[in-house]
Amino acid sequence: MGKDLLMILPELVLTVGALVLMLVAAWGGQAATKLVSWTAVAVLIGAGIALSGPASSGGQPFDGLLRTDAFAAYAKVLIYAATAVSIIIAPGFFQRTSGDDLRPEYPVLMLLAAIGSGVMVSAGDMLALYVGLELQSLASYVLASFMRRDTRSAEAGLKYFVLGALASGILLYGISLVYGFSGSTGYDTIAAAFGGTKSTGLIVGLVFVFAGIAFKIAAVPFHMWTPDVYEGAPTPVTTFFASASKVAAIGMALRVALEAMGPAAIEWRQIVIFASLASIYFGAIGAIGQRNVKRLLAYSSINNVGFALIGLGAATPEGTAAVLSYVTVYVVMTLGSFLVVLQMRGRDGQPIESIASLSGLSRTRPGLAAAMAIFMFSLAGIPPLLGFWPKLAVFQAATDAGLLAFAVFGAIGSVVGAFYYLKIIKTMYFDAPADEIVEAGTRSTVEYALIAVMALLVSPLGWLLIQPLAPFTNAAAGALF
Repeated sequence: MGKDLLMILPELVLTVGALVLMLVAAWGGQAATKLVSWTAVAVLIGAGIALSGPASSGGQPFDGLLRTDAFAAYAKVLIYAATAVSIIIAPGFFQRTSGDDLRPEYPVLMLLAAIGSGVMVSAGDMLALYVGLELQSLASYVLASFMRRDTRSAEAGLKYFVLGALASGILLYGISLVYGFSGSTGYDTIAAAFGGTKSTGLIVGLVFVFAGIAFKIAAVPFHMWTPDVYEGAPTPVTTFFASASKVAAIGMALRVALEAMGPAAIEWRQIVIFASLASIYFGAIGAIGQRNVKRLLAYSSINNVGFALIGLGAATPEGTAAVLSYVTVYVVMTLGSFLVVLQMRGRDGQPIESIASLSGLSRTRPGLAAAMAIFMFSLAGIPPLLGFWPKLAVFQAATDAGLLAFAVFGAIGSVVGAFYYLKIIKTMYFDAPADEIVEAGTRSTVEYALIAVMALLVSPLGWLLIQPLAPFTNAAAGALF
């Protein structure tokens, strides 16, 4: 038992930290918000440090319920980092919005969501996966509706809850079918069942499981919640959904597909190819007519999930490593983009989210416009920015796996998707200044520093990190095979 507890030390650190901070929030009230927020960031750092021990040794604590391997450790590092950024940027946003100051429950909910996300990528059993998914989802529903006086936030939370409950039911039904026809909820036994004679019940269960997972990663046709939730939720929460939650969902999809259902790759590859291409093209086309920058980034997330699924469709260690590289770079680009969105404020200090308000930003806020241009060019996959490399990696993995047509259609979709990213750049650099976005009286040094760091990471200088990153992505991918 002691060894098992050491293997889940990051989750224990987060759990104890969340419970203690919940008590501090209850006793200290609003005055404890700053203390709770920064302590939550410290707890996340502590959980990340805890990953360096038995938590990444490749063990299977609690009779295989969880996996503490290099894959889980890699995903958790991304999750914890993105969650910490989402906590750090929250105070400035809530202070500038009327009527809703940041409350100490916010960082506590973020920690709980991080625990659930960690369990999702570590699960070695369908029931453990479901528990982690629900823990993350329940915290996310509250976070989406955190601004109680904002009708858009309340609507976002309600939509997310209703559709999330539907997706959970679909996933649970799929798990029950897989259990019924394989005799176990453990990934190893399920893989053995798929390796034998595949019954119709197993295949139907596989379809339902992938449908439930598709909702969490916002892949077409289960993407319908994404634009409304991204637009309505507070921007720091949207940042969390687009980064940490995305990593957890994609990590969960990789482990289920390759570890639990690896022998059925021929069957689920058809689902992945459809979801990938549909997400790429729908995300690209749906973003073209958007006028709200957060909705545009929501369609961008759908589009980018499609590219990540190209690597999964290859069903090879190289494809999996490409997906992990893609997710890593995507998290940096997304965090940077939403940090820029946080700086979009009017003269009254209130957030501005319209794309039209970016008109002429290069002349009024040249530094901010340059950072946004870097992130947009990188998201479009235009060289020499770093966003080009992971797209090339997933296309290469698909080609090496004999899926040339899949890679070609994905590459064509990348060209289509570049249009709406370039539209933002054109608005900032070639349209007449709108003079709607002004610099606040109090500049957030932390936010500007984070924007500068993210911009440097996705700039051509980021290519220097490719070689050092490769051993970690390869080791993480190898843990699933």
